[in-house]
Amino acid sequence: MLEDIALMRVLPNMVVVVPGDSIEAEKATKALAKNGLPSYIRLAREKTPIFSTQESPFKIGKAYVLWEGHDVTLLGTGTMTYQLLLAAKLLQEKGISVEVVHVPTIKPLDDETILHSVRKTGRVVTAEEAQIKGGFGGAIAELLSERLPTPLMRIGMEDRFGESGKPDELLDHFGLTGEKMAKRITTFIHDTPKYHQGF
Repeated sequence: MLEDIALMRVLPNMVVVVPGDSIEAEKATKALAKNGLPSYIRLAREKTPIFSTQESPFKIGKAYVLWEGHDVTLLGTGTMTYQLLLAAKLLQEKGISVEVVHVPTIKPLDDETILHSVRKTGRVVTAEEAQIKGGFGGAIAELLSERLPTPLMRIGMEDRFGESGKPDELLDHFGLTGEKMAKRITTFIHDTPKYHQGF
């Protein structure tokens, strides 16, 4: 479903985790089994690319910088982080420096890691394979509006129902591949000035 992140994160005390791949999913499952709180884990149905390793850190409530840059912060959750890494490679070839931050825990958010990156780049893009209204993009919009107002573009499902098909076909159809997101991110960077604190 596409509405689950929005529905679950509004519940009081609920922990919401969206692992990026199967390795992280195993770590997350074990961590959630021990946390003593009501928890929700969102898993992909089909096999997805693996971008973490057994040595990659995972802790509930932590985000991780996977690619450092200074022109824009790309915040991904779940399998969309892999697509953002593909986009980062394409953007780098165009001379655009991006920072990719993997956010496997949507609630509670790792505010400080996210804000530290945003202070450096001055622009933000979120990516999720879910509804952006109330979902991961909504959570980031709330954080930025309260702590660090910054230009934000949310990529994901935009107030429409999903469709049936193969995962790769659906990602392409809804513009959620690294290639298609790279084009949108390029336009966003060209059209949107960086936010600088104190002005």
